[in-house]
Amino acid sequence: MAVKKKPGGNSGLKVWLDGRFIDYDEAKVPILTHSLQYGSGMFEGIRANSAKNGTAVFRLDEHVRRFLSTAKILSIDIGYSEKELCRAVVECVRINKLQSCYIRPFAFYSDDGVGVSAYGKKISVFIAAVPLGAYFGAGREKGIRCKISSWRRINSEIQPVEAKSSGNYVNSILANFEAKHSGFDEAILLAGEGYVSEGSSENIFIVKDNRLVTPDDGADILLGITRDSIIKIAKSAGLEVVERGVHKEELYSADEVFFTGTAAEITPIVNIDGIKIGTGKPGPITKMLAQKYTEIVTGENSEFEGWLTYV
Repeated sequence: MAVKKKPGGNSGLKVWLDGRFIDYDEAKVPILTHSLQYGSGMFEGIRANSAKNGTAVFRLDEHVRRFLSTAKILSIDIGYSEKELCRAVVECVRINKLQSCYIRPFAFYSDDGVGVSAYGKKISVFIAAVPLGAYFGAGREKGIRCKISSWRRINSEIQPVEAKSSGNYVNSILANFEAKHSGFDEAILLAGEGYVSEGSSENIFIVKDNRLVTPDDGADILLGITRDSIIKIAKSAGLEVVERGVHKEELYSADEVFFTGTAAEITPIVNIDGIKIGTGKPGPITKMLAQKYTEIVTGENSEFEGWLTYV
């Protein structure tokens, strides 16, 4: 008796592949695809939210520009303009009739072969939009527990940290696995000099004496768009924001610590390495910034309405 194949969780969605929309289940590549074997793909992460005037994509232009910047760093010819990619992202959300969702543009070498060289190989570009709630579930409200990883953050002498290349994220996968295996929710990586860098896929902030502090680019961080948003929101709210090297022990003694990221949004950290942070609950500044961020992405804040692209 033939076993009926169970459809994947994203069956029924339409995706954009090389300039046209097709069914998710029809988007296939050879098993020997170069980017599957060697991690030579590149991607971007974008969120859309249900907002006051419809579904709104958050900071679309900035995300697409970073996607193209990654391509330039990796010497990948995308073959599409910023305007074409922005249009495809919006259409991908619209055609799937999504509200709150995560959008994944992805470029990869779609030629199959066993050689490591990518020179001259065919490039494909893929865009998918999938429903996504809170990345850390209840942790977004209650806070999460983190472990400082034994793995160090990669640096630009090894791989380009400012590129969102697939291969970079092996570093993140290892750190996250170690944290989860040890009973924590997420990892925090240190840079080569021992300064705090970032989470496995998030930027990190500390609050100390009503001042917001976050690692600068000397700590090999990805300069996140949500990170930039929180810096601008905090300054608008009258908070002092300092970008500098952050010592590990400053995490333990901070009044508040939180992650920022496209998927994570603003997620409080209430425990690091078994040490309670502040009161052990999300702090007032973290909650204030999270509230303002929510107001912005849902179209309830006119000061930053230029960050939204309505579908």
